[in-house]
Amino acid sequence: MNAPVAAHILIVDDDREIRDLLARLLTRRGFRISTARDRGEMRRALETARIDLVVLDIMLPGEDGLAICRELRATSAIPIIMLTARGDPTDRVVGLEIGADDYLAKPFDARELEARIRAVLRRALATPTSAAPGQGALLSFKGWTLDLRQRRLVSPEGALIDLTSGEFDLLAVFAERPQIVLRRDQLIDLARGRDATSYDRSIDVQVSRLRRKLEADPRNPELIKTIRSGGYIFTAAVERVGAHEPAAS
Repeated sequence: MNAPVAAHILIVDDDREIRDLLARLLTRRGFRISTARDRGEMRRALETARIDLVVLDIMLPGEDGLAICRELRATSAIPIIMLTARGDPTDRVVGLEIGADDYLAKPFDARELEARIRAVLRRALATPTSAAPGQGALLSFKGWTLDLRQRRLVSPEGALIDLTSGEFDLLAVFAERPQIVLRRDQLIDLARGRDATSYDRSIDVQVSRLRRKLEADPRNPELIKTIRSGGYIFTAAVERVGAHEPAAS
């Protein structure tokens, strides 16, 4: 049996010492590592190798990390962890809003970065187990189809909708628990499990992004509704395609 291929991580940071330090540490932990100091080097790395996750510094010369994150997310679902020396929580909200999967402030412990990398990779590669063989792994609601095994969302018009790993996990939680009020802490636990943080605002950001992709009018959502002082509720009736039964609560 062939040994599993190590995940390939691209570190994008203009500080050579940080790039080299992280490369050494993560290599020792079993990852394959490439590094880049700016957008140009990052693009060349992405074009010449299969990259599984990008660790992206927010403070880069010229085009900053937020702009690069936005560009990456517009063309790819590759997982992104953002690094910053800033302590302002607004930066984290902005990073999550434009599609980053996680966010870590400098200075940080290398073991924490490793843990976050592994958590994001697990979420990106995970196959939800709630649909046992024969039960149907396709969830259908209001013409939309959510494929739990292939991790794909297809619109009523048949278009494939790009979702980050975090967005997919959150939508799967909603679709498997329709018409039930879910608190933010429940959503964090269900979508992220033991890798969750207590940063409730990240759930609001992910919900906002899902609404823009699912709702006819994101400002007046009908599918994912806010419950004042309660959390959120997924209002649609959901069926498992091929199972002939509603999704379990």
